[in-house]
Amino acid sequence: MAHASTMKIPVIDISGYLDGDSEAKANAAAEMRKACEEQGFLQIIGHNVSPEVVQNFTDTCARFFALPLEEKEKVSQAHSPCFRGYERIGGQKLDELDEDASPDQKEGFSVRRPKPLGGFLQGPNQWPESMPDFKKAYMKYFDAVHALSKAVFRLMALSLGLEEEYFDAFAADPDGLCLCRAHHYPPSPPDAAGTTRGVGAHTDFGALTLLLQDDVGGLEVLHKATNTWHHVPPVKGAFVCNIGDLMQRWTNDRYKSTMHRVISPLSGKDRYSCAFFNDGGLDMTVECLPTCIAPGAKAHYGPIQVKEHLVNRYKQSYGAAGTVVQEAVA
Repeated sequence: MAHASTMKIPVIDISGYLDGDSEAKANAAAEMRKACEEQGFLQIIGHNVSPEVVQNFTDTCARFFALPLEEKEKVSQAHSPCFRGYERIGGQKLDELDEDASPDQKEGFSVRRPKPLGGFLQGPNQWPESMPDFKKAYMKYFDAVHALSKAVFRLMALSLGLEEEYFDAFAADPDGLCLCRAHHYPPSPPDAAGTTRGVGAHTDFGALTLLLQDDVGGLEVLHKATNTWHHVPPVKGAFVCNIGDLMQRWTNDRYKSTMHRVISPLSGKDRYSCAFFNDGGLDMTVECLPTCIAPGAKAHYGPIQVKEHLVNRYKQSYGAAGTVVQEAVA
């Protein structure tokens, strides 16, 4: 059940911070602290990802998803040892609350930084031959949102009372596991009455997510205190920002990784979104931040390597829908 009253997703303008205004920086860090401690969700405006880059990317993705299925299947993740490319409807099941839930009713296209084939989820991307402009539009968007994620990590460091550059090595790691995944949600059948899960209830695996959503809506966040679901209203030009399980662990549960889902649109319109996950360097070890534990207290979690944490979560999520995730070998 979704309710509208007790939970409000804050909208934070980071333009002053990006311009170097010290007062705006302090205010934005304080707003981020409050949002991450209370909801784990916020929306960011005043960023420097250009509307033209976003529009070109979303138009290109919509053209790709409109291709015949057999054309899209040519770049299926089934052909990729590092799990990149097209993902059919029902390829993933993220619902953590309902074992009987159907697999997610969305299709997607996943891209990471191209790497030599080798480590976990590392290797080359796939691109549709019939759309030569797809790669350029996609990677331009990837680079712009990756840059924004690095700025958000800096703001997060300030919000935690750390040096502004504290997360730089994690967020900017050239071998880091950033994922940019475009989604298309077909409209629900009229008799589904708002029950079809575009994406089942889940928390994100990693550290930081930046989501671009169109104006159709459907994203909902769980308010833990009242166990009620709340819509995240689309804000033009905004990125929805949320933290994942890795950051909750890193902050010793101070910052919340919040359960969320997508209800497939009943508007009769297709919904498009794109999630950018900056999950940092695979070889880095995450352990309780110094500002997130009282003197003499014991950390809630022991140290863990980023790779170990992510491997466990990927296998759980994709395995539930019958998709096998394994380490690519050169």
